[in-house]
Amino acid sequence: MQGSANLNIMIKAARKAGRSLVKDFREVENLQVSMKGAGDFVSRADLAAEKILREELRTARPTYGWLGEETGEEPGEDPTRRWIVDPLDGTTNFLHGLPHWAVSIALEHKGQIVAGVVFDPAKDEMFYAEKGQGAWLNDARRMRVSGRKRMVEALFATGVPFAAKKTLPAMLKDLARLMPECAGVRRFGAASLDLAYVGAGRYDGYWERELNLWDVAAGYLIAKEAGALVEGVRADQDPLESGSILCANGDLFGPFSKILRDG
Repeated sequence: MQGSANLNIMIKAARKAGRSLVKDFREVENLQVSMKGAGDFVSRADLAAEKILREELRTARPTYGWLGEETGEEPGEDPTRRWIVDPLDGTTNFLHGLPHWAVSIALEHKGQIVAGVVFDPAKDEMFYAEKGQGAWLNDARRMRVSGRKRMVEALFATGVPFAAKKTLPAMLKDLARLMPECAGVRRFGAASLDLAYVGAGRYDGYWERELNLWDVAAGYLIAKEAGALVEGVRADQDPLESGSILCANGDLFGPFSKILRDG
């Protein structure tokens, strides 16, 4: 896809941050790691990647606002646009040497996500989308959600709450209702990639609660542009505002959401 100038800036920044992260990933046992909270780690690699993204994106678009997982929120001269950045989604995987983590960048314009990039440096997979332009993988592969129509054949993804999170009881109830009806559930530990994988047809659906905007903003657009239906776990929730998200292909969304919402 021939992307906009902003999308090209995002892809370039994601690749540069990804190169830095891959270098640190090869020496993961030597990383300087500090506790940021129960079950939530921040590393030197994470901070270095956000610094790279900040420099690349704010140099290219100095008037845009900023929301980063590590550096917080800063308004820009242009109040209608801001970058939403997670420099390392899947930090715990990264720190344990598991090659499943991503750089996530979204662009918000007037409250709407208009561009998103999720880059998996370990596998060299670049997922990206612009509003109204479809979703794409690497240079030229158009992404579409899966065509599966039967719950018994469907594979779903989620995130299991850990440590201080409050929604573990709800998740256990979800699993008890869903597991007998489907082909399986995966918990890979990176929300941005879960959403991108729904867009690529690798998963048939995904749900999770207690997420942050930077976890889901880019993946949300990628999944939608690939044809997924995306709502909150509850029908009255906005997934970007609530941090509660549920998505699936059009055929499975009804039965999938009913199982999770009727409990």
